[in-house]
Amino acid sequence: MVGQIANFIVNAIGYGGYTGIFLLMFLESTFFPFPSEVVVPPAAYLAAKGKMDIALVILSGSLGSLFGAWFNYWLSYKFGYPFLLKYGKYVGLGKKGLDRVDKFFKEHGEISTFIGRLLPGIRQYISLPAGVARMNFFRFSLFTFFGALIWVCVLAFVGFSVGNNVQLVKKMVHEAYVYIIAFSVIVVGVYVMIKRRRA
Repeated sequence: MVGQIANFIVNAIGYGGYTGIFLLMFLESTFFPFPSEVVVPPAAYLAAKGKMDIALVILSGSLGSLFGAWFNYWLSYKFGYPFLLKYGKYVGLGKKGLDRVDKFFKEHGEISTFIGRLLPGIRQYISLPAGVARMNFFRFSLFTFFGALIWVCVLAFVGFSVGNNVQLVKKMVHEAYVYIIAFSVIVVGVYVMIKRRRA
């Protein structure tokens, strides 16, 4: 069953091309529970077979994530926290989840829009508190894009390396999180140190 789903996604991406990758990653970056792990690795697998260009796979995936983040940012910027609290539950974002990402944003500041793109459970929603806080849009876009770019590169490397094997993809992504979390801790530490020196 899992193999059939993986083959279906590969065929769908092959049919939709880079636009399909962009749209799926856009959805993944908003409220829809659509994991990026089932989008980028199959596309990278097609690139490994010479059917797609790996650089364009990474670019379209990163831009899709950025545009999805822009959507969340605009929504929260325009309507605020009460709107998200009222309607978030209809798209799987309850008060507990919203409070978690809001706390993460407040604890780590603007750098959280970069780090948040690398962490499961935070990735899709970190744009919401940024919008509520009226974070500078250019800085938000910059941090978001580079965070998304790193994550898409990780997924592309996995898919390019192990192909369309769902279990191997899942295993490698899980292992990659160890390095991602370590990297995130270092980045936050450097960011805090720079902020303190400037202060």
